[in-house]
Amino acid sequence: MAEKLEIADEMIAGRRGDPRRKMPADMPRWMAKIIIGIDTFSHWTGNLLAWLTLPLLFSMVYEVFMRYTFTAPTIWAYDMSRMLYGGMFMLGAAYALAKGVHIRSDFLYRKWSVKNQARTDLAFYLVCFFPAMVICVWVSGEWAWTAVSRGERGMDTAWMPLLGPIKSAVPIGIAFLVIQGISEALQCVYALQKGRWPE
Repeated sequence: MAEKLEIADEMIAGRRGDPRRKMPADMPRWMAKIIIGIDTFSHWTGNLLAWLTLPLLFSMVYEVFMRYTFTAPTIWAYDMSRMLYGGMFMLGAAYALAKGVHIRSDFLYRKWSVKNQARTDLAFYLVCFFPAMVICVWVSGEWAWTAVSRGERGMDTAWMPLLGPIKSAVPIGIAFLVIQGISEALQCVYALQKGRWPE
């Protein structure tokens, strides 16, 4: 039993959301195209966002080097690291959902039949996920637009960076999450009909 759980837990993220995977032959063509298209988009954005690690790393290393070698801390490194990390977190949420690596308490769920898993997931996507995410896109979109249009600046550090770009990452990241949610919901529909997940 432990071996089965180990394989399922460690390998699930490696095969989920892979745009190169083949959809089952009995899946409707339109459904397969949508799932592959969305998963490809999430995969592409996730790989692109991973490159933000380099400027994040550079800003932190530069700050530590300047602070401890020359006693000359920067006024921008803290804000850059906070904004880059926040942007990666928000914009990468859809990629994480596609890979199945969001935190989930599934000690009961994993023992259910595939149809019960799909039924539960689909119900939560339709009743909780989509309505909540649409509201979040709306509210955070207004929040981001206000920051951009007013030229809002951060007031908690001496650098006082413009907040429009980082606040815009919130509604964009949630919109990406909604798009990936469509792929996940369609996979639930397939699993509910056929009794197996598309692999």
